Amino acid sequence: MQIGIVSQISSARQIVERCRALLEAARVGSYRVFFTRHVSLPNFVAGIGQLRRAMFWQQKKRPEDTKPVFLQGSPSWEIVPELAPREGEVIIDKITMSAFEGTFLNLAMRDTRLDCLIIAGIALEVGIGPTVRHALDLNLCPVPVTDACGSKTLDAQEKTMATIKESGEVLAVSSAEVLSVMKTAHVS
Repeated sequence: MQIGIVSQISSARQIVERCRALLEAARVGSYRVFFTRHVSLPNFVAGIGQLRRAMFWQQKKRPEDTKPVFLQGSPSWEIVPELAPREGEVIIDKITMSAFEGTFLNLAMRDTRLDCLIIAGIALEVGIGPTVRHALDLNLCPVPVTDACGSKTLDAQEKTMATIKESGEVLAVSSAEVLSVMKTAHVS
């Protein structure tokens, strides 16, 4: 839910509002909250994967023609103000698509004996889908919130959600369903 990504999605306002409702319920219910944030490395230290991805996203033919979009501290790197993290909420910066690869998220979840995660945000086809699949590989239970996950296009959203659901292992639910459970459950 970074400023630089949200601004690219036509349904961003609705997704931000649904994520805000989920975040508020998580805060009221004392659920652990982890934000993920994509970070771009400066080109002179970026590797092949980051530069190739930048070339694709920016539609450039040469790596030197790309510009790092999500540099630490830049406005596009920040979480949208409506969802600004509070004290006690964790931000995980990542250079990969999965929130688990190269980060401490798996260890943090295992250390607190969490094996299920509710996931929402933007973009389903870029970060959420890979995170859901990686969670399955880690024997975790990912729960994507279908109407709180945005995509660049409706086609990308439908295809990615269909792929996620085809595994048969993923419980994909609406924000109304999650909010209903969160309001009746108490986390200690």
